[in-house]
Amino acid sequence: MTLAARRRPAMRGIVLDRALEELPLFRLSDSADDAPVSFTTENGGRWRVIPAPGDRLPGTFDQDVYVELLHRYHEAGSPADGIVSFTLHAFLRSMGRRADGRTYEQLRAALSRLERTTLESVGAYWSAATAHADCSFTVLSAVAVQRRRVADREQLHLFGNLAAGEPGDARVTLSTTLRANLAARHTVTLSASRYHALSSPVARRLYRILEVARADGRLSWRVPLERLAEQLPLTQRYPSHLQRVLQPAHEMLLSAGLVRDIGMRQYDRQWHVDYVLGSRPRDEA
Repeated sequence: MTLAARRRPAMRGIVLDRALEELPLFRLSDSADDAPVSFTTENGGRWRVIPAPGDRLPGTFDQDVYVELLHRYHEAGSPADGIVSFTLHAFLRSMGRRADGRTYEQLRAALSRLERTTLESVGAYWSAATAHADCSFTVLSAVAVQRRRVADREQLHLFGNLAAGEPGDARVTLSTTLRANLAARHTVTLSASRYHALSSPVARRLYRILEVARADGRLSWRVPLERLAEQLPLTQRYPSHLQRVLQPAHEMLLSAGLVRDIGMRQYDRQWHVDYVLGSRPRDEA
């Protein structure tokens, strides 16, 4: 990060790639499922999320890591080389997570998955970098995590707020594909405070996708329940099961003022969800 970036007031808005927000990426359950996610867009485009051999799909923790990475990239002034540097300890604290040996390992694994999970688009992902052609990319193009030097580790006991395990320093590079869409302002913006106030991963994902509807100029959004499950994505398929999963998330969105009303109704024997969007938070940058 440059000196100018350090002096810049912290931006509370989280700027995300609008094209990627429309598509499924993070599993919203604790399943260890390693099968690819497949999704077909309304215009017939095909999208797949393919885990690295021997690894699982990105999940709920990875979703928060992704959002924090994009937040830091924006706060750093969107560096041209796409590089974001941080300590694992500071990153976890920014996510609202306890920093200990377990979460350090979770963070390392999440960064690795964001580098190694392949996102494959055939007419599904709008890309400013590839002139809208079919493409395959990863969220991160490079990840390097270095453990602290021995001299630094010997001084950790002097700082009571640090966990016993050494945290290490990370240097990651956001992929050129995502950076091109951010530079082209094909984006959505979240409120950092409202995102972190949502304790449910499903509510956080719904907030992300509802901002795509807002960016499209909609005041409300109606979506078939089955399609919503594929787009989030959720593993449940029966309407009754989906409603039970969505209800707590819907209550959080309503309480936070992110939506004004949510209705779940049957039309022509098919369940739909109707969202009426709330006002845009003032703290979006």
